[in-house]
Amino acid sequence: MKTILTISALTLLLSLGFFSLMNTASAQEARSAEDMDAIVKLDEIVQLSEHVYRHGQESNVFIVTSEGIIVVDGTCTPKGAQWFKEELDRRFGVPVKYVILSHDHESHICDTQVFSDTAMTVAHEKALPHIVREGRNSAVPQLLFDETMEIRLGGVRVVLYYFGSSHSDNLIQVHIPDEGVLTATDVVRAGKGIGLPDYRDSNVDGLIDVLTSLSQLENVDIVVPGHGPITDQSSFGYYRTYMIALRDRILDALAKDMTIEEILETVTMDDFSDYGNYDQWLRSNIISMWDNMYRVREPNADTKNMYDAQYPIGFPLGGDGQH
Repeated sequence: MKTILTISALTLLLSLGFFSLMNTASAQEARSAEDMDAIVKLDEIVQLSEHVYRHGQESNVFIVTSEGIIVVDGTCTPKGAQWFKEELDRRFGVPVKYVILSHDHESHICDTQVFSDTAMTVAHEKALPHIVREGRNSAVPQLLFDETMEIRLGGVRVVLYYFGSSHSDNLIQVHIPDEGVLTATDVVRAGKGIGLPDYRDSNVDGLIDVLTSLSQLENVDIVVPGHGPITDQSSFGYYRTYMIALRDRILDALAKDMTIEEILETVTMDDFSDYGNYDQWLRSNIISMWDNMYRVREPNADTKNMYDAQYPIGFPLGGDGQH
């Protein structure tokens, strides 16, 4: 189901501007993406397009319009959510109208309730029970959707997508199509950076499908991950290739009746050693992928011996004496 939330009837066609560093609310000299990310600090604010900004490298984006601001995560900051709120007010002078939670993991949505005096909080419908059950330090979402949702504010159109269970069962992506910006929290990192430390809360096949969909999404020039430098759609392909290779190698090992100890010794993934956090996360990746595959796979059995042991005279018969 698609939900459209229109705040302004005005439709404004936006054009994608050059990347530029922002120390104030007005753009300064345009810079390349590489230069821009090289100078971004944890609490600096960078303008990505006409209305879209990024806060540091460990958070997502916010969209500034004439009628208010839409914040996507972004409050887990060394200086704190209150500082972020005051900084937005100082720079732009309009209230935060919407807070979008990418998913329920607290490391991305902490302290988002700081905006609850002016903002409605939006999330996927599956995020709400996790947030309530776990007592997340975040705003409790008030607007929920299942497949897609549009928010229109001050002439800017923001599209929320849910492509299915992936990194979590409630992760969404946020797209500003007219400006070519996509936020893809926790399903991508720049270049060959492995997107996730492990898959404990993931649907592996779903994640692979989502990576495929995101790599083919139209009107995307800039991809903003949940961590690290900005990137583009090619990074979805790197991560997808790694995921498929790891999954298939674990399945091959399981088909040979290998134990997890044997798998850790034999599945090395050396051909992916140029990925950014290979050494740090390989063991965890293998264990988590093994756990995922173990749960969804049924191995072959020695059916003849199994039935001979259970039914010494032969296979069980039905009530009419037939097999």
